[in-house]
Order: sequence, then structure tokens, then C-alpha cells
Amino acid sequence: MKKVTVIIPAYKVEKYIGSAVASVIAQTYPNWELLIVDDGSPDASVAICQQFDDPRIKIIRQANRGVSAARNTGIRHAQGEVIAFLDGDDLWLPQKLEKHLVHLESSPSVGVSFSRSAFIDESSNLLGTFMMPKLKNITPSYLLLDSVAGNGSAAVMRREVIEDSAMQGCYFDEQLHHAEDLEYWLRIAIQTSWQIEGIPEALTLYRVHPQGASQNLYKQFESLEKVLAKTRTYAPELVTQWERPAKAYQLKSLARSAIRMQSGTVAVKLMHQALATHWSIWKEPRRTLMTLVAAYLLWSLPQSFYHQIETIAQRTIGVIQKYRIRHARQSV
Repeated sequence: MKKVTVIIPAYKVEKYIGSAVASVIAQTYPNWELLIVDDGSPDASVAICQQFDDPRIKIIRQANRGVSAARNTGIRHAQGEVIAFLDGDDLWLPQKLEKHLVHLESSPSVGVSFSRSAFIDESSNLLGTFMMPKLKNITPSYLLLDSVAGNGSAAVMRREVIEDSAMQGCYFDEQLHHAEDLEYWLRIAIQTSWQIEGIPEALTLYRVHPQGASQNLYKQFESLEKVLAKTRTYAPELVTQWERPAKAYQLKSLARSAIRMQSGTVAVKLMHQALATHWSIWKEPRRTLMTLVAAYLLWSLPQSFYHQIETIAQRTIGVIQKYRIRHARQSV
């Protein structure tokens, strides 16, 4: 039975990290170690983790250097043959590791396995909607348009990927504070023969912070520009061809995040930027139109009326997504 190293960066997540750790302990796959990397957290995050009495849990301390550096510290201390990442404010379903191990065992060419994710609120209640990325035949150009893992808690990877000659010593880019996952998966997809592939179940619970700062969205876009600049140094033709579509799709994705944050003005502005950047987002006409309409409704309607429409829309979308997930799972 292969050993899995789970890495949780801990920084200002005292409200959630106890639940995150508990979701690892609840895994049906038992052979794991959990490395909690204290990234100089000033709150009670580490004290909460110290309350868990499980010999498989280790706490590593470092000065605050950001999430990429915390993950890299975890990778350097990892003893597992498989490495999984969980952010301190997200959760896993109990079969998360078990199903990824089955996927990796049955797919020897897959180096990074990810799952779909379900959205949860501040109180860990399911919101009824999901991240629904493409699962197979993921090319570098597709990664630029859609960061398939979607968040830092969905991916599980083989240690061999890290030890691949093209990747050796090159982990998450510590200069990036957003889009570090995208940049890492891009390097793997371009510079190695390992495949990145998903499984249909929503095994990750991704927490939505409705009061998140809209300024953070613009920083995420700036990070994409940094990723493109770095990728251009070793894959110039790819970036030349896909730079504008990548920016347009990212702006549309950020507009959806602004809608979840209830920031209509920002959502409308981001959608306008997306439409002006490249026409390619209309290749997803339904998704693009829904995002544009939701942004304008949020911006223009009284909040109570908008929330009524939003509730109906989310329920409808959730039903469709659940059907797609169930159908995909039965097809495997």
C-alpha cells in the first residue's frame, strides 16, 4: 500500500483548519502522513492542529513566505510515494485519497490526478453547485484557458513527477502568490510526458468567502500575466497563440468569482474586459451569457430580488451538474 503525504499550509485559517485536518483523519485510505506547514501564522491555527493526537500528523514551522513556499517545504519533507495538497480552509470527502490512488494505479501515464469540487459556504454547508472542468485529454493550451484543478485542494500527484529529470528541484514558484498551481501544471504538461487527468466525483469541498476583497481578483489576473511571461521563456509559440484567449477566459472566471462575492460592479467590469480582450469566450456561449447576465442583474437589481433569482438559478444549475457527475461516474 503506497504512502500518501498530505500537505496543508497553515496561515490565518484558525476558523477552518480543525475541520480540514479532521477531513484527512477521516480518510478511508489509512496509509498517509499529514505535514502541516506553519507559514509563520500569527493566529491560533497551529495550536488547533496540536490538539489532534495522531502520530501520522507532523507540524513544520517556517517564517512567513507564502503558500508556494509552504507547499515546497512540505514536498521537501515528504516521505510518501504520492503527494496531495489541501488548503487550510477547504475539506475532503472521506474517499478522496482512496479514489485517487485507484485512478493512479489504473492509469500509469497519469502523473497528476484531480477531482471535481463542490462549493461550500463559511459554515461548510453545500451550496449545491460544482466546479466542472474537463477531465481528459488536457493539453497545455487548455490549461491556459481553464486551470482544471480549479483550486489548491483538488490535485494528487505521483512523487515520480517531482523527481522527473525535467522537473527535479523545481516545485511551486515562490514568486507567485496566485496561479501557482496553474504555472506548475503547465510546466508538467509542457516539459514532461506525464498526463494530467481528472475523476468525475466532487471529492473536494471548496470554501467560498463571499466577503473576499475584489482587489484580490485583480492580483490574480496580474499573476496570470506573470505565468504567461515565465511560460514564454520556454514555450514562446504556445504563449503567442494563446495569450489573449487565456486572458479573456481568466477575466470571465474572475467575473464569476466576483458574482459569488456579491460584487456586481466588479463583475460587470471584468466581463467587459473579457469581451474586449478576445472573442474566443463566445465559444462557450451558454456559460458566457449566463455570467454576463448574472453580473448585470447583480449590478442593477435590488439585492433581495437578485437573491431570489440567484437561488432559483443555482438550484437549476446544481441539478444539471449533479446529473452530469452521476452520469460520468456510472460511465467509468
